[in-house]
Amino acid sequence: MQYVTLGRTGLKISRLGFGGIPIQRVSAAEAGPLLDAVLSAGINYIDTARGYTVSEELIGQAIEGRRDQFVLATKSMARDREAMEADIQTSLANLRTDHIDLYQVHNPTVAQLEQVCAPGGALEALREAQGAGKIGHLGVTAHSLEVFERALELDWVETIMFPYNIVETQGEALIKKAQAKNIGFIAMKPLAGGAIEDAALALRFIAANDAVTVLIPGMYDPKEVAQNKAAVEDAAPLSREELSRMEQVRQALGTNFCRRCNYCAPCTVGIGIPNAFLFHGYLSRYGLEDWARGRYETMPVKAGACVDCGACEERCPYQLPIREMLKKVAADFGA
Repeated sequence: MQYVTLGRTGLKISRLGFGGIPIQRVSAAEAGPLLDAVLSAGINYIDTARGYTVSEELIGQAIEGRRDQFVLATKSMARDREAMEADIQTSLANLRTDHIDLYQVHNPTVAQLEQVCAPGGALEALREAQGAGKIGHLGVTAHSLEVFERALELDWVETIMFPYNIVETQGEALIKKAQAKNIGFIAMKPLAGGAIEDAALALRFIAANDAVTVLIPGMYDPKEVAQNKAAVEDAAPLSREELSRMEQVRQALGTNFCRRCNYCAPCTVGIGIPNAFLFHGYLSRYGLEDWARGRYETMPVKAGACVDCGACEERCPYQLPIREMLKKVAADFGA
């Protein structure tokens, strides 16, 4: 495993990190062996968040007694001092540690980032926790170029997390700027929220960019850990055949696709929006009609139940036309 320095934090981390979203699917009994596999693979960078339901708790249980072998990064959507103070304490308790190596402001808008920095904002709580030794370093996660660009201007930002994958390369110029400023860059959504099925191809593409400090695919199975490690450690130049497959992925997905971040939730009528789009992808892109229809039928509330309220679109960080996309799903599935 290759180890790198995370920007100016000085933290020595594995180039491949552990994305902590999928661990929500496993039991507490399964979390321990999963983190065993992570550690055995040489992975020491762990990414989680307050918003990932039980992720922090499962990781905390799994690393108890060996916490110092990991670099822990989490994040909070709190924007004011009081809420951030509470989230920091919750994260420390969940992760069963007295310090967190990297604490990030999670997915703010530009206006919210200004609120974080203003008097009474979340930055005050983060700075105080730093002074008390509860937090080592600070960063920002973003889904928009505007936030990425603004974060690059803030002197307290030591890391930036942003989507980067075969189909989402819009941040490449800013990733290079981050590298030039010695700000650690964390590539999230390496598989475009599961839309890219060839994980090895996706990870090799990202790992080939030396401006990317660490990439954090979500993993919930020890087999995935081994496969992802092999892909990232494969330093061979991308072949013509691989480049051709990448172009096929780009043409198939375009830009209007769901990354399954779930920020659209909760739907006012209970539609599982990411699942609706996932099953539709298997129907429309991969030719798995019977499987896709069978899965879609298990949804208690189908896409056709959309009442066109638009609440989901207001929350979507990718500005997807969710209502129109749901109509397409309903039309193709007939419900």
